[in-house]
Amino acid sequence: MEKDSSMANDRKDSETGSELDPLNKTVFKHVNLGVWDLYVMRTRLSRYLPTSWNIEEYVRIWKDVPYLVRTLRDMDTVARLADSFRRKSERRGIFGKLLKAAMTCMFHQYDLSLLKVPARIRFCLKDTGGRALCTAVEHALGYASGKVATALGARARQFYSGRVFHSMARLDVPTWDDPSVSSQIKTLQPRIPDTESVALTAIMTLVETGSAFLRMFSEGAVLFRVLREQGDGSLLIPVSLASEAMSYFAIRSGFILSLGNTWAAITRNNDYVKMEGLNRVVKDTKHRKELVAGGLAEFLTAEYRSLADRLGGRANDFWTAYFSYVRTPTLEPISLLRVPLKELPQIIFTFQAVKKPMSIPVSLASLHLLQQSSDTFMMSIDVIFETMGSISDRLSSLRKLYEAENIPNKVVDGTIPFPENAQSISDGISLEFRNVSFRYPGSEQYALRCVSFKVLPGQLCVIVGSNGSGKSTILKLSARIFDPTDGSMLINGHDIKTLKLADLRRAMAILFQDYTLFPLSIRDNIGLGNPRLAGDDAAIEEAARLGRASELISRLPDGFDTYLERPVRDQYMGLPEGMRKLFGRKVVDGFPWFTSDTSDHERSGGQRQRLAVARTFMRSSTMEQEVGLLMFDEPSASLDPAAEHITIDLFSRIRKLRGNKTMILSTHRSGTLTRHADIILYMNDSAIVETGTHEELLKHEDSDYGRLWRMQAEAFL
Repeated sequence: MEKDSSMANDRKDSETGSELDPLNKTVFKHVNLGVWDLYVMRTRLSRYLPTSWNIEEYVRIWKDVPYLVRTLRDMDTVARLADSFRRKSERRGIFGKLLKAAMTCMFHQYDLSLLKVPARIRFCLKDTGGRALCTAVEHALGYASGKVATALGARARQFYSGRVFHSMARLDVPTWDDPSVSSQIKTLQPRIPDTESVALTAIMTLVETGSAFLRMFSEGAVLFRVLREQGDGSLLIPVSLASEAMSYFAIRSGFILSLGNTWAAITRNNDYVKMEGLNRVVKDTKHRKELVAGGLAEFLTAEYRSLADRLGGRANDFWTAYFSYVRTPTLEPISLLRVPLKELPQIIFTFQAVKKPMSIPVSLASLHLLQQSSDTFMMSIDVIFETMGSISDRLSSLRKLYEAENIPNKVVDGTIPFPENAQSISDGISLEFRNVSFRYPGSEQYALRCVSFKVLPGQLCVIVGSNGSGKSTILKLSARIFDPTDGSMLINGHDIKTLKLADLRRAMAILFQDYTLFPLSIRDNIGLGNPRLAGDDAAIEEAARLGRASELISRLPDGFDTYLERPVRDQYMGLPEGMRKLFGRKVVDGFPWFTSDTSDHERSGGQRQRLAVARTFMRSSTMEQEVGLLMFDEPSASLDPAAEHITIDLFSRIRKLRGNKTMILSTHRSGTLTRHADIILYMNDSAIVETGTHEELLKHEDSDYGRLWRMQAEAFL
């Protein structure tokens, strides 16, 4: 009953969602890290103490002891699945770590004996032999433990994977969707694939803890005996402990974050968010077509450099900013006291040696000097070998950094400016394909076969065909996203390969079927449709109106400054279970650190397409003299029936541009535009099978286009 009540309470909390306000100054401490604001929960002395110094932790441990016993029984079952040799090896492997820790005691027993009696050759040899034996045993145990751990880990993963699988498979939908249950399920699996199972990790953690306690007691016993036998032992003991404690506190105080603490970080710097968005536009493959077809490279580079100059050295991701803050020296009281306290025991020891010179053998000082010199020498050799191995990689990376600027493009730039004058494309651009065939890189099948057609300036061309017939490929070749495998293409009578790419793409606008929205604000998403007008708010608002996106944008909390996909994630850890929102954004779990969801506002396909259409309209104005060719690839493909009015508006807009711009539109269905088209290209199986106007194609009874038209018309009767 108690367990059921606890689960019910957990689910109730998860449904309501826990509230936690990082902006509450009484609960959270604020630290500025460049463009980041870090909020760390105030924990008083627990900031300096180990996270295990918490009575609640021990209460939970006590309650979980029965599960530990059950796990040990299961592990015994795992061991019985193996043969006798492996079973013995695994048990040795677990206790091997404890025996390794015990070697520390034996090391120090020899050291203590050496300090108690005068140095004699026989005793020195005995001490040296004992230390060598302990070292050999320690290394042997380490080797055996490592070998056994692999086999034991593999069998434990196999055994517990079935248990975890069944635990997940048996849950129904409402239970699976419960945040508290899903959070619990995530703890059943290792966060990194192919690592140890949760059960084995727990047991090995206990073994490591036991080993650490054994080492701690042995070190403490030796330290106590050595200092007690000194003349000022009562003073040396607290001073030595204080110096070590101060060193621990100094290291602890330097790190703001810890695994057991609650913290959250957010950046509100719009320049940094936009700069990271531009980074994503350039790096993500899904944005490459829009970037290339829009000729955005130079504009985005100038924008990025401008933002970087404004931000200076503050433009860092969260973890870079955090570790930079941690490594920056600070004059805190703890750090100031650490050095003198560390040297104080040696000062006391020196004064004692002055009073009683015979109390410290010269041989012991020589031995200490020899050990120190040997350690330094070996450390230097290790550093040399390590750095020598990485010098080649570092220089290679440096070479690649500079060579990246000169990587040649497969689509070679032309040399002829286009157009010769703006007036020459004021009424549109002519486009001609001459026996063009094309295969996508890495494919053996042709996407286009022997395609030939000509579109005159100012004409409306509609390409009709089923999915995969080659419609989109024609548009991609027209924008020189790719070059044809065979044949030639002419723009205003010029071979398209001879024209400057930047000029060519500036003279056209294209809306791809698989369009993407950039991880930037809505304002920037629309404005990048025409980099020349990217800063013109009036032009952006007009394009949004033409794309029927104005009403959608007005309902968003930040309007045109809204990010549909935020490129910078908020960082956080240790939030209350069931908490669903932080800084106004949805909370999701991740690894190695938790981050908030990048999506502030989810939108349907139709709503997102309105923004993409608005971006295209930035270049489709009759007053826009630079653009002579407009291309739309399946503009209604992502729209639901309720959003068909967007397509109707788009088609109406296209018809109004007729005679001012050359327009090419691809679609898998005939309709309003095909009736008004100057030329229709009907495609099937990567080839153009019919060409003509709507009336001309309907005259032929065996026309594939005619059959498609009549079939779609009957659907509305």
